[in-house]
Amino acid sequence: MATPSGTIFRFIPQGIRGIPEQREPEPPNFGQIKLENERLKEHIKIGMSAIERTIQVSYRHQVHFTQGVFSADNRALRDVLVNDREERLRKALVIIDESLALSQPGLAREIECYFATYSDCLKLVCPPVVLEGGERAKNSYFHVSEIHSEVEKYHIDRHSYIIAVGGGALLDVVGLAAATAHRGVRHVRIPTTTLSQDDSGVGVKNGINAFGKKNFIGTFAPPFAVINDFQLLHSLPARDKRAGYVEAVKVALIRDGIFFNAIENDAEALAQFEPAAMQRLIYRSAELHLNHIATSGDPFEFGSARPLDFGHWAAHKLEQLSDYKLRHGEAVAIGIALDVIYARRIGLLDTASSERVINLLEKLGFELFANELLNIDAEHNLLVLTGLEEFREHLGGELTITLLKSVGEGVEVHAMNLPKVIEAIYELHERHNRRTHSVVHVHGAS
Repeated sequence: MATPSGTIFRFIPQGIRGIPEQREPEPPNFGQIKLENERLKEHIKIGMSAIERTIQVSYRHQVHFTQGVFSADNRALRDVLVNDREERLRKALVIIDESLALSQPGLAREIECYFATYSDCLKLVCPPVVLEGGERAKNSYFHVSEIHSEVEKYHIDRHSYIIAVGGGALLDVVGLAAATAHRGVRHVRIPTTTLSQDDSGVGVKNGINAFGKKNFIGTFAPPFAVINDFQLLHSLPARDKRAGYVEAVKVALIRDGIFFNAIENDAEALAQFEPAAMQRLIYRSAELHLNHIATSGDPFEFGSARPLDFGHWAAHKLEQLSDYKLRHGEAVAIGIALDVIYARRIGLLDTASSERVINLLEKLGFELFANELLNIDAEHNLLVLTGLEEFREHLGGELTITLLKSVGEGVEVHAMNLPKVIEAIYELHERHNRRTHSVVHVHGAS
């Protein structure tokens, strides 16, 4: 202790051995400190004021395919959550899409029973939380905050899991909440629509809409795992079963001509929603999307290109103009048809290939025109054309649009001929009118 005179005493109890004598610290050498400061100033003066390092981060991206994911004898989800480490209890918060909960009223109870079966290693922190799904759920930050509140309430940490069971919109909302709570909580996706199983659910993006723009707020955050359960598709309405087909057509057109041939061969079965044909389509589409993310060299889109968004510049705008009454897949089908006709009109794609694509989309049951294509502003400009600049702005840099050079081969262009785009729009309109009149005539004859 210190005495009033400033002398310091040290007390070492008797019987304790091996404690070295503590010495007073030597006073600082101010001359040496001054010298070191001068050296530092000299280093900075000669241009060594920047420090740069390369940070490399690798991600494991796993997509599992199964049937009956919440059946007690199906260990797929249990094994994913345990992750080969059984020494601690894994906590999970489960969010269910409202439309799925309504169509499968026993699902929430089934999930609770599943976690009870594996209570030695898994803990469901509360009954599954039911949230609104569909694109409307993405139009505000409310649901993201709602999930954050549950994370805080049940002490979900970075070694716990947030599990989303639902369509693409719900996965987007929950993914954003998971990515931003604690700067990243493990997120497991269980997609329940064709589109989310073969495309969006296996991707690395999440987001919500803002300022009238799709996915304006969001992050790149690879999920901990994705589990595709084909049985969860059974209760979907036909419109939602069909919607995901177009993303498979898209990736086949720009990446795999053989896959496009396979979709053509399965077109009739797919139109009838035969499970085996749907499973083949979903598996290969998911694989191609995952291959691109893992091997493209730009999984987080730091560049200006988005090849997997072929047909999407118009689709995103059409969704917005329709107040999201158009499903994403329906809008993408129109966007692909538009870009295919445009590519043919500028001489990039041959007529036979163009017809193959359009015919396949129609066989699968897609309408390839929406009135929103003809919406105009006060100066009589087509509003859909503003989608080009919004598409460019979303990534920044120069405009980069993927077009079709041949079936199985995409090519990037950095300018679009607006008169030709407008011609393509009106060609789609005329084709739609011919098909509509033909259907009316046949129905009238019967």
